[in-house]
Amino acid sequence: MRFDAAAVVDPGCSCCKVLYFSLQRSLSREVRLTQKTTHGESEGPLWRRPIPPIDKRSAKSFIRTNERIRAREIRVIDENGEQLGVMAPFEALKMARERSLDLVEISPNAVPPVCKIQDYGKFLYEKDKSERAARKKQKVITIKEVKFSVTVDEHDYQTKKNQAVRFLGEGDKVKASLRFKGRQMAHRDLGYKIINRLILDIGDAGLVEFMPRMEGTTLHAILAPSKKAEPAPKKPAVAPSGGPSAKSAEPATDTAPTTV
Repeated sequence: MRFDAAAVVDPGCSCCKVLYFSLQRSLSREVRLTQKTTHGESEGPLWRRPIPPIDKRSAKSFIRTNERIRAREIRVIDENGEQLGVMAPFEALKMARERSLDLVEISPNAVPPVCKIQDYGKFLYEKDKSERAARKKQKVITIKEVKFSVTVDEHDYQTKKNQAVRFLGEGDKVKASLRFKGRQMAHRDLGYKIINRLILDIGDAGLVEFMPRMEGTTLHAILAPSKKAEPAPKKPAVAPSGGPSAKSAEPATDTAPTTV
């Protein structure tokens, strides 16, 4: 038995009108959810249909492939690097399927977008391989801190200075910091002397990126590694005079026999 909402609704009552329209919306929703497709399977509205799965690697790099290419026209390159011209995506996809390959969008910002017929798995492997090689060649510069105090003795100073020189030689930046405690704030000139002495002792091993400056109760300076000087060319070894090697080093001169 089907419930007729219009039979119990009073046209002059606002509450009945609200109930009537809410019932109509729920009935129309049930009709949409029970619609049948051409294959006889129940399918909900468009916003409730499942989204086709996306390859995690392609989702990470935002690379469109095959049916996900939405451009009207694309410029196609085959697996050998030859240009096949501008055509519709479905034509290029058909050619890729005939060759058991994929259609990969390699230049989406071009007009028209450029796509290549190739193996998508091999394409991702080569891309990851090139990115790993680039990361290996990349030098990550870190900042390493060397802490001093106003009452540092000579031995500790030399030890920390050698550490700073070693860090700079490894290509890292060095932050030299000195913290004042209590009444030491009245003698800031002693802290500046220590940091300036460190800068002078390091010399050509580092460049001053930030001069000594105060931040709260801490005085610090940042040193960056300097460019490595090119090694001087080695001089050829000179043999000692009078030895057998000196005789062999002299050029041999051919003397023709003279007749008197």
